[in-house]
Amino acid sequence: MISTNDIEVNLLKESRLSQVDFSNLPFGQIFSDHMFCADYREGNWQNKVIQPYAGLTFTPAVSVIHYGQTIFEGMKAYRLVDGSVSLFRPQANAARFNISAERMCMPAVSEEMFLEAVTKLVEIDSEWVPRQVGGSLYIRPFMFAADEYIGIRPSETYKFIVFTCPVGVYYSEPIKVSLETTYARAIKGGTGFAKAGGNYAAALYPAKLKQEKGYHQLVWTDAQEHKYIEESGTMNIFFQLDDTLVTPLPEGSILKGITRDSIIQLAKDTGVKVEERRISVEELRDAFESGRVKDAFGAGTAATIAHIHIFNMGEKDYQLPAVQEREISCQIRDRLNAIRTGEAEDKFGWMVKV
Repeated sequence: MISTNDIEVNLLKESRLSQVDFSNLPFGQIFSDHMFCADYREGNWQNKVIQPYAGLTFTPAVSVIHYGQTIFEGMKAYRLVDGSVSLFRPQANAARFNISAERMCMPAVSEEMFLEAVTKLVEIDSEWVPRQVGGSLYIRPFMFAADEYIGIRPSETYKFIVFTCPVGVYYSEPIKVSLETTYARAIKGGTGFAKAGGNYAAALYPAKLKQEKGYHQLVWTDAQEHKYIEESGTMNIFFQLDDTLVTPLPEGSILKGITRDSIIQLAKDTGVKVEERRISVEELRDAFESGRVKDAFGAGTAATIAHIHIFNMGEKDYQLPAVQEREISCQIRDRLNAIRTGEAEDKFGWMVKV
C-alpha cells in the first residue's frame, strides 16, 4: 500500500494486461487493472482509494436503484507519438460533471479532486493506453446515490468512482440514422443538458425500434413539436449546408458536448463558417432535396466523428456523399486526432500530460 496526497493506493498483485489482445478491442468490455473510489458522508468526500478493479457490494435498498440519482462522464487518454500519455480536455469534463451533479441534487466533486483521481488512475494503468492507431483509453467517472433508504429524497451519501477501459474505433463504418418524430429524448426544463443515467435509459426503446428497421441510430427532434433537430442518438449532430457547418444550439435539452465544442473551435480556426442555431426538419428536408447537404455527422467522446451515410426522413432515405469527399469534416477529424497524439500543435491547450 502507498499513498499520494490523500489518496490511498492498493495495487493489484499481478496485472491482467497480458490477457488483452490490443488488436481486437470490443468497445467498453475490457477493463483496466484499477479503479478510484471515494465516499461522500457527513458533508465531505472521504475514503479516497485506488484499488484493483472489482465488483461493488450494496443492499437492495440502495437508493440509486429505485430513484435513478446517478450521473457520469465520458473522456479519454491518448498515447502520444513520443510514448507519453495525455488526457483530452479533462477540466471540461470536471466542469460538466458538476453541472450534472447540481441538476441531480448531488454533491460537487472539486476540479482538483476530479483531476487528481483521473490523472493518478491513468498514471498507474498507463500501460493500458493502446499504442495502436485509433486506440485510446476510455475513462468513466460516475457518481451514484448510496443511501439505504426507501423514500423519495436526495440521498445523503454517495459513491464517486472512476474506471477505465482500452478501446478501439467505436463505429467501423459510416452509419445509417432515422429521424424520430414520436418519442422524445429530453424537454426544456428537464435533464437533457446533464449526463444523467435516466436520459439514456429512456432512449433505449425508440433506438431499438429504429435498429429493427435497419438503422444504427435515430435523430432526436424537439419534444414539444418535433419540428427541430436536436441530437443523433447519444451524440451531438452537425450538417454541412453548402460551405457552412451548422449544429443545433444547446437550449437546455441538448448536451453541451466537449467534442462538439472542439469541432466548432477547430472549424473556426481554419476559416470554416459555423452556425449554432435551430435547424428545422422542414429546412433540412428542403436542403436534402436541393442537394445542399454536403455532409452530416455525429460528434461524441466514444466515436469522435461518426459520418452519416444514410439519413432517413419519413419514407425517404437520403444518401450522403462518400466520406473521402467530405473535405471539412475529414480535415477537422484528422487535425483533432493529430492534436491528441502529439503530431500537431496543441494551440488550444487541450492536452494534459499524465
